[in-house]
Amino acid sequence: MSGWFDGVVGHARVISLLTTELEEPANAYLFVGAAGVGKATVARHFATGLLCPTREPGCNVCRRVMEGNHADFIPVVPEGSANLGVDQARMVVAQAAMAPVEGERKVFLFEEAGVMTDQAANAILKTLEEPTPTTVFILVAEAEDDLPATIASRCRTVHFGRVPEDELVARLAQQGVEQEQASELARVAGGRPGLALSLSRSPQAAEFRRLWLSIPTRVTPRPGDAQRLAEEVLEALAPMVTEAAGGEEDKERRARAERRAELALLTSGLEILASWYTDSASLQHGGPVRNTDVPLADLAEVPPAKAVANAEAVLDAMVDLQLNLRRQLLLANLFARLA
Repeated sequence: MSGWFDGVVGHARVISLLTTELEEPANAYLFVGAAGVGKATVARHFATGLLCPTREPGCNVCRRVMEGNHADFIPVVPEGSANLGVDQARMVVAQAAMAPVEGERKVFLFEEAGVMTDQAANAILKTLEEPTPTTVFILVAEAEDDLPATIASRCRTVHFGRVPEDELVARLAQQGVEQEQASELARVAGGRPGLALSLSRSPQAAEFRRLWLSIPTRVTPRPGDAQRLAEEVLEALAPMVTEAAGGEEDKERRARAERRAELALLTSGLEILASWYTDSASLQHGGPVRNTDVPLADLAEVPPAKAVANAEAVLDAMVDLQLNLRRQLLLANLFARLA
């Protein structure tokens, strides 16, 4: 692994690709993948390689880029609590037209490119169509569809997959996390290094997984029960969201970090729930079971056809979750449907 990417968890294929790209970088990159999977972290490490004048990882310039203290490294963050607006885009266009201050190029990093407005995208489009040779843009989003097609089509897209659990466990162990807790965190994080590392000090992680695995034996057809269960899940989520958001002091940035953490945790919870129903169907057809700590008698209680239907219902809820629907209502409707 290239020294510029030391400290990154997983993503060996992506890192190999980006190390090659350092020699002749494209004008614009689009990093896409699940929330918390490490896209923004890799993007910042990539920026250090692009701006390093010595070609020696760990130099003073590399450290300054990682700290966000380099004149040619320009992070572009949303204004207020919502979007990347047209005024910011115009500022980027103006800066992109200027010569680098210290080195051979400038790097603009959009860690939340998915919240770019259409007006902002239109303002920056010409700069992407007619790039200057001294400027590199790195846009980070969860999916290509988060950006207008005109923007995405002018970027070199890099896809980030989930990181295997054993790699997450190994990294958490290096951080001093006990083996059993590291395994639990890796399962909860669902292949998201950022989420696993941010929760490494959270005592609620193991209980969070147990709560989601208990849902199939607790759902009933009564709407009130589904509502109360949804409330319980969100209450259990709250301290973990706070922990995962980190120590960001800016109120608006912290609010965005908490929204991203909540989405990642809810997605992980729904994946755990779907895995219960997948195990139920697999067990009754003689297949393997992933959640070996769930009583087999519980898994056998749900008929195979119903287990498959419920797994599909949970996956549908994961899609709806991306639409920013009301979390409590979405969960209550799902739990009622599972009964």
